[in-house]
Amino acid sequence: MARRFVNQFGQQESVNEVFMASDKQLRPNRNGNLYLQIELSDRSGAINMRMWNATESLYRTFENGDYVRVEGNTQLFQGAMQLIATKLTKADPSDVDADDFQPLAAVEVDKLVVRMAEILRGMSNPHLLNLAECFLMDEQFMEKFSRAPAGIKTHHAYHGGLLEHVVTLMEVVLRIGPCYEQIDRDLLLAGAFLHDMGKIDELSYERDFAYTDEGQLIGHLVMAVRLLEEKAAEAEKLSGEAIPEETVLRLKHMIVSHHGQYEFGSPKLPMTLEAVALHYLDNLDARIGTFSQQMRDDPNVDSPWTLYNHNLGRKLFKGHRETE
Repeated sequence: MARRFVNQFGQQESVNEVFMASDKQLRPNRNGNLYLQIELSDRSGAINMRMWNATESLYRTFENGDYVRVEGNTQLFQGAMQLIATKLTKADPSDVDADDFQPLAAVEVDKLVVRMAEILRGMSNPHLLNLAECFLMDEQFMEKFSRAPAGIKTHHAYHGGLLEHVVTLMEVVLRIGPCYEQIDRDLLLAGAFLHDMGKIDELSYERDFAYTDEGQLIGHLVMAVRLLEEKAAEAEKLSGEAIPEETVLRLKHMIVSHHGQYEFGSPKLPMTLEAVALHYLDNLDARIGTFSQQMRDDPNVDSPWTLYNHNLGRKLFKGHRETE
């Protein structure tokens, strides 16, 4: 029997499927009875699960990041679909098809890595080319970069999400470059590649997604600047030629300013053409990713509109389905 994914669930449907568990919590209700709350996910999206009259022994049978088989029924609660479970057991990973839980299959990730390298090696600036090559030759860095998500809950929050986000930005840079001759295309390409690289160590993603201690205490902007300094020194040593100080400075500025506003975590506002362009292109891709996921995961399947999203401050128009 074919698997049913989260985005295929309707209201008041019976469910008996395997999911990946995260954010598990054992809570007391108003009467003091325990219930289990978990976020269940597959490659299509996530759904909140609750199981009444749960026990601490059941809570301890699995960890965040484990596969679990859940039986229960869906229902709409306060505008969101949730699953009320009647049975939950830990699933054997050997019986699970990992591709059911990865929006990007391994072959797609490999293609993105090849395309990213192709774009970077197409730069004409020899200093940026040598710098990029030092990253591409670093197997440990590339393994992390290819697996890391771009976020935990927001845009591109899945394995390979960071890579997909970066390659999309670089593709956009290639297309808008001819429209803005005053922008240094190679510098903007390098900034697109480097701007979020600190997330490879800011986040943990071997099982469920979370922040590392360093990620919580320092953050990916500072971590990316440190990585850039290390690779710049390595590139200079390998090539025997110093990278212009201003080039490194401009790259650092793009990293620390790409969030665009102080309240969004940037210690500096964008102050170069390339930094301004990177901020708006980064925000565009993040917004498109977030809105697309909201439309894709919306439980209001029979309406052309999504449910109201408090984080976005609006509903989204999905459009009317074409009838045959």
